[in-house]
Amino acid sequence: MTGDADPRVVRLGAAVSRLRRELAAVRGELADRGIAEEELAALAAMAVGGLPPEPRRLRRSLLLVAGAIGSVSALAPALGGVREAIDDFGDGPRTGTGTGTVP
Repeated sequence: MTGDADPRVVRLGAAVSRLRRELAAVRGELADRGIAEEELAALAAMAVGGLPPEPRRLRRSLLLVAGAIGSVSALAPALGGVREAIDDFGDGPRTGTGTGTVP
């Protein structure tokens, strides 16, 4: 990759890498750790893919990761970093109901 890398993609990659490291350091039982690890791997792949990732796919992965790690407070700052990096890609307003139509 050249020096022309999209800064949003670079930030996403760094945030995902941080969360992956911090998740690996959590030694307690996490029933859905595998799901979180799979989605973080998918996010990491999107960050090195060379093209800006699709915002809806990013948000889907974020939702799965957040649900999988639950309320592990030690991961909250790193998860917040991933969310902020994903927010950089836009995608309009998010809804909390999930009942809206997809344009």
